[in-house]
Amino acid sequence: MSVVLWVLLALVVAVMGYIRLAPSDPARWHRAPQVSGDTDLPHGVKRRVAAGPEGLARLDAIIRATPRTKVLAGAVAEGMITYVSRTRWMGFPDYTTVQRDGDVLKIYGRLRFGRSDLGVNKARVEGWLAALEAG
Repeated sequence: MSVVLWVLLALVVAVMGYIRLAPSDPARWHRAPQVSGDTDLPHGVKRRVAAGPEGLARLDAIIRATPRTKVLAGAVAEGMITYVSRTRWMGFPDYTTVQRDGDVLKIYGRLRFGRSDLGVNKARVEGWLAALEAG
């Protein structure tokens, strides 16, 4: 194999390693979502849903049961939680912040790397909201 191919392979491995292992800074990602209504974005999704007084606790249980998803910061008692969900193969991180505002939940799911999430955050958030509605 030529030196160029080895360098290229090393670069690909380094980028993949960085994507999977890059630290998530709560100060950057755990911020109150600015959500005035439902919005689909190239890099994510914003949703505003009436969920009742226990909505955040119920949605938190659903989200925590999602594979490859963990809490980055916050808690139900604080009224706001930010989660990190990673893709199976590459480990791309997506961040979802959920904030309780009375009986309404403000949800903002977004990617970290790239410009388009190809609808992944929308599908994930809508799946969580369907589970919340189902009960």
